[in-house]
Amino acid sequence: MEQEENQYLTQEKFAELTKELDHLKSTRRREIAQQLEYARSLGDLSENAEYQEARELQGATEGRIKQLESILATAQVIDSSIKSSEVHVGSKVATMKIGEKDEREYEIVGSAEASMRDRKISHMSPLGMAMMEKKKGDVFEFETPNGTVKYKVTKVG
Repeated sequence: MEQEENQYLTQEKFAELTKELDHLKSTRRREIAQQLEYARSLGDLSENAEYQEARELQGATEGRIKQLESILATAQVIDSSIKSSEVHVGSKVATMKIGEKDEREYEIVGSAEASMRDRKISHMSPLGMAMMEKKKGDVFEFETPNGTVKYKVTKVG
């Protein structure tokens, strides 16, 4: 997975990923080593399902460790105390689709934190990029699979 040059993270996400990395490097590695040792004790490794499963788990865990190390090494922690009238990474933004009355709120975050369920959108997503540097009252548009859509920024926090 290719990383963007700067990985933006909230302080909470940075702490969460750091905790996950510590857990994987200490506890999880030790558990997998024990599984491998047990599986080796069962004999013939070529037909040993427990051994193969433990090796796959080890590979996946080491891959996740490398991914987390890469993310954390390039991470820029978002200072949410900085308030701006313009949309930037870390902003909470309310928008309204032109022609509708429903307002939607989003938090602009780095790609590693994006979650539509939590209304956190990446600054690299089409909507996120279209909102960057806009101010309250600005109208912007962006392309969707169904065509161009216009929105108005109703609040920046």
